[in-house]
Amino acid sequence: MIIEGFAANHNIKLDGKTLSPAHSLKVFNHSPTGFNWGYGGSGPAQLALAILLTTTIEDKAIRLYQDFKWQYVNPLPFNKDFKVEIDVEQWIKEKCEELKL
Repeated sequence: MIIEGFAANHNIKLDGKTLSPAHSLKVFNHSPTGFNWGYGGSGPAQLALAILLTTTIEDKAIRLYQDFKWQYVNPLPFNKDFKVEIDVEQWIKEKCEELKL
């Protein structure tokens, strides 16, 4: 999955499609003002949850999103555009095996 972030408006694209925070906000309302990255706060948590919700079932996304935030969202460049490629499905598989989920 190619994940792009745009600092000017904090929009996120997954494989070229805009990611809406709407579904993730219904699960956990960490950041009603939207996504962010580059630190360990509420905006990055919302982003991590939203990404995982596009890739796995809600129960797994809830269980894994904080780990995903710390591994992938926190290290992104704060207040800067970014583009990364992450095999999210493979990460979920490996994390579930590690945690015996």
